Amino acid sequence: MPTLQAEQSRLITISLVVLAAIALAAALAATRAVMVPFVLAIFISYLVLPLIDYLQSRLRFPRAVALIVALLAALGVLTLLGLLITESTRELLASIPVYRDRLAGTAERVLSILDRFSVDLGQDQLLEGIRQLPLLSLVRSTAGTVVDLVTTGGLVLIFVVYLVIGRRPSRQLGGIYAEVNSKVQRYIVTKFLISATTGLLVGTILWLFGLDLALMFGVMAFLLNFIPSIGSVVATLLPIPFAIIQFDSTWAIVGVVALPGLIQLVIGNGIEPLVMGERLDLHPVTVLLSLIFWGLLWGIVGMFLAVPITAVIRIVLGRIETTRPFAELLAGRLPQAAEKPV
Repeated sequence: MPTLQAEQSRLITISLVVLAAIALAAALAATRAVMVPFVLAIFISYLVLPLIDYLQSRLRFPRAVALIVALLAALGVLTLLGLLITESTRELLASIPVYRDRLAGTAERVLSILDRFSVDLGQDQLLEGIRQLPLLSLVRSTAGTVVDLVTTGGLVLIFVVYLVIGRRPSRQLGGIYAEVNSKVQRYIVTKFLISATTGLLVGTILWLFGLDLALMFGVMAFLLNFIPSIGSVVATLLPIPFAIIQFDSTWAIVGVVALPGLIQLVIGNGIEPLVMGERLDLHPVTVLLSLIFWGLLWGIVGMFLAVPITAVIRIVLGRIETTRPFAELLAGRLPQAAEKPV
């Protein structure tokens, strides 16, 4: 009987957690327009707060001055990022007709080989289809999404101001908030610096090769590096079609792919784990599922925020006795194997 009661209690707990998760997901989807900028502001504040603490504790700045300097720095970074994204989008839009002609020329050269052997696979129709590709409308749609993301920066900045001003540095942090604050802040700051370094190196290498849109690919490498595992692969593969169309040299194409890929490999698998120190204790499968879930819920921004949000959820679940087994599962450990609280 005790065993049956324990199983029933466990089943009820699991059912309630699942129902609560579904209700929470529905609420987050319904409030996406506000919650996405707010959550972005929370994580951006983690980049601003260390600067405020440094200015106050090390340089002895008055709190008001430290706040102003830090917020101006945040505004400068957001403005620079917005300008880079806008310039990259403008450059891509301007290059679409050129790349369509280059693609048609490359396809024509490749298909001419079939003509030599009198093989007819509908080359004329294929070439006409390539010339009529709706690349411009596709890029414009993507650019519209990017512009919408940039325009939300104003709302994000307002949230950041209120979050930073409302923080009390003299307040002693403890318990679950201290754990969340410490781990997430370390992750966000480290990830930002590593992503910025990756984007700068990738963009510089592509520029040295003379690849068109090198600035755009550098910005994409910076942004996609926030998406674990998948992001670095996508950032490495993105320049391939452009390199094939632009370069006649095979070595140039290989270099455009190999060198940025090597940078992603060294930084992602060597430097980042070393600098990151204590990890967020999430299983790789959990990371992948969180990318899918938050991507479906909040789009590309959700994928950027998936890992730190899931880490916060794991920490909170681990501090509650009833939900601790769920935290163990997120960490990739079976509940029965847990020897001590998370």
